[in-house]
Amino acid sequence: MTYAGSRVLYDADSHIMELPDFLRKYADPAIRNDVPEVSYSASLVTDEEVAIIMNQGGVHSDEHISEQVAMGDTLIAKSKEIQGLGAFNRDDRSVAMDMLGFKKQLVFATHSLRLPFSASSKVDPILRYGATRAHNRHMADFCGNDDRLMGVAAIPLTDPDMAITELDWILSNDAHEAVWIPHTHAGGRSPGHVEFDPFWARLEEAGMAFVLHVGGAPLQSHPAWANTGRAAVKDWMGGGENLRAKDSAVLHHAPEQFLSAMVLDGVFERFPRLRGASVELGAGWMPEMLVRLDWTVSTFSRVDQYVSQFTRTPTEQLTQQFAVTPYVFEDVSGFIERSNDELYLFSSDYPHTEGGRDPIGRFEKNLGGATAQTMERFHSENFLRVFPHARVKVTA
Repeated sequence: MTYAGSRVLYDADSHIMELPDFLRKYADPAIRNDVPEVSYSASLVTDEEVAIIMNQGGVHSDEHISEQVAMGDTLIAKSKEIQGLGAFNRDDRSVAMDMLGFKKQLVFATHSLRLPFSASSKVDPILRYGATRAHNRHMADFCGNDDRLMGVAAIPLTDPDMAITELDWILSNDAHEAVWIPHTHAGGRSPGHVEFDPFWARLEEAGMAFVLHVGGAPLQSHPAWANTGRAAVKDWMGGGENLRAKDSAVLHHAPEQFLSAMVLDGVFERFPRLRGASVELGAGWMPEMLVRLDWTVSTFSRVDQYVSQFTRTPTEQLTQQFAVTPYVFEDVSGFIERSNDELYLFSSDYPHTEGGRDPIGRFEKNLGGATAQTMERFHSENFLRVFPHARVKVTA
């Protein structure tokens, strides 16, 4: 028995736990020494854990793997972070997929995109996009031997021409099934800037979705908001370097602003077959954003020559072309009541701790009164709408 059991489940979020040389190993020789090692500072993973794995040749011990396999359908509850089965080894990941029972699984980086996604204008573009190419090569290699693993490439939008060049390389290799875009302004431009139209057009033509994901914009608010004159509070991991309560409360601002710009700049209107998803950024903001965008378009269509040309409301555009992953602790049923059941995706976040010990159980408890059609959409059909190639390539 697998963890998924008899369910037809597509997982919209999982991760590689990169080893320190993840980028350098796949970088061009000319920049290899300038590409930083992957760091696990401000994470649950300790330097000692990483050192032990590296001293073993970058693999888990046979004993550790045997212990993980023995967990059976409780793997997701116990196999976490860098100790997770298949966290960084592609053959082990295939074994984990056998045990989890998901039909397909999007695979994201965890820590290796700090340089490519850096908001600093001082980063050398050659180094930024060289590190991006190294990430995309390694992700293609990790996912290349198992059709169930959907490798997510990464492309910063700081330079439109270099972003398009990287996308053309990705599309020519047929080795990735989605593109992670940072949900920030695009090098001083809106993502709806006309210079990016060729980028969105290529994605649309290829049937490849873009994805937003936590880590694609700064996690923490401006330090001034934490200045209360009292002792500092701890972050969610018990330290002080990651996500605190005030950060979590406004984490949705960045993806909502990015997506609002995409809608109001007419990207979804101009490219009606473009698909996208927001992953591990919560979903509670989606119903109210739809209301707000519909109101905005209705109000400003009298003075905004661009939104006045829309043939579909923002709610229609996003319902047809976008989806989001709720956190396991969110009220998905309530979100569906305030919007619709075509917007939400199941995700496990394997092997990250944030995904919980039993994401299937927690989501299904919340969705206990849902119809069979709603459950099918949440488990599979919404995923297949956003990532249509998954239906074609699924392994029987």
